Amino acid sequence: MLTVNAYASPSAIEPLAPTTIERRDVGPHDVLIEIKFAGICHSDIHTVRGDWGPQTYPLVPGHEIAGIVTEVGSAVTKHTVGDRVGVGCMVNSCGECVNCLAGEEQYCLKGMTGTYGAVDRDGTITQGGYSTHVVVAEDFVVTIPEGIELDVAAPLLCAGITTYSPLNHWGAGPGKKVAIVGLGGLGHMAVKIAHAMGADVTVLSQSLKKQEDGLRLGADHYYATSDENTFAELAGTFDLIINTVSAAIDISAYLQLLSLDGALVNVGAPAEPLPVNVFSLIMGRRSFAGSAIGGIRETQEMLNFCAEHGLGAEIEVIPAAKINDAYERVLASDVRYRFVIDTATLN
Repeated sequence: MLTVNAYASPSAIEPLAPTTIERRDVGPHDVLIEIKFAGICHSDIHTVRGDWGPQTYPLVPGHEIAGIVTEVGSAVTKHTVGDRVGVGCMVNSCGECVNCLAGEEQYCLKGMTGTYGAVDRDGTITQGGYSTHVVVAEDFVVTIPEGIELDVAAPLLCAGITTYSPLNHWGAGPGKKVAIVGLGGLGHMAVKIAHAMGADVTVLSQSLKKQEDGLRLGADHYYATSDENTFAELAGTFDLIINTVSAAIDISAYLQLLSLDGALVNVGAPAEPLPVNVFSLIMGRRSFAGSAIGGIRETQEMLNFCAEHGLGAEIEVIPAAKINDAYERVLASDVRYRFVIDTATLN
């Protein structure tokens, strides 16, 4: 076993604090990664505070991991020592169900193994990326291409793939009108990726305070949803709407913005239910859908796409001692657009 430094949540109500955790020995198919940077995702806060259900504590969050391979198991073929690699939201799956065999491990019928807060194959609870090292099965480690720095790459392992996957699945590209609801950690990557795919991109945000940023990141249009005229002006406009916010919104109102056969896809995950007026779907053959992360194959595809188009997250790098402050700032929407922990500060 390897003892490593980490930051953990002692309970749902206490601040995160320094600790040490044990990582398993490197098995034949495992990779040991020295973590260089770990992104802070809004879902980290939801999870450690018990918003999505009870947790086992202490819990080390973090599923946006970028680092360097320092050891490989005897049977590893996909990675070598010195490789620049990443780990996202999952570290294992059954590998046998129809979804896993199709490269959609995130929808494993037996349940994928989350990077933290999940029961691992040895019965222990997985611990995440707010730590100096992690041991992961090689099949769940992706390569970070040259041309993307590790700090801006870390958030791509969640925010990047969470937005790339629905944009890719629902065919964002030339001739398609795509709206992004919210310009935060997820939304800013959705704008960058949709623009790079060639879509006409609109940001729908509560106010216009981030309009300059949105246009700089690739949006063609920017509207305030607090303006009642926005919903009337844009009715029937969009082929695809990606909702990135983790708070309850009036889904039926946003469905009215879709064109015939349009889809509104939720990637934000509020704790509250989102009621829908069924006539908002029926009158326009519209769809209301959800999307999680991508599979490993699609995650690698996303990283390659980002490298090809020079895309990375907009980040603020912080020391570990600022994690709790960062959580409060995320909740106050006071970050542009992703906090990334410099894990060297854990030592």
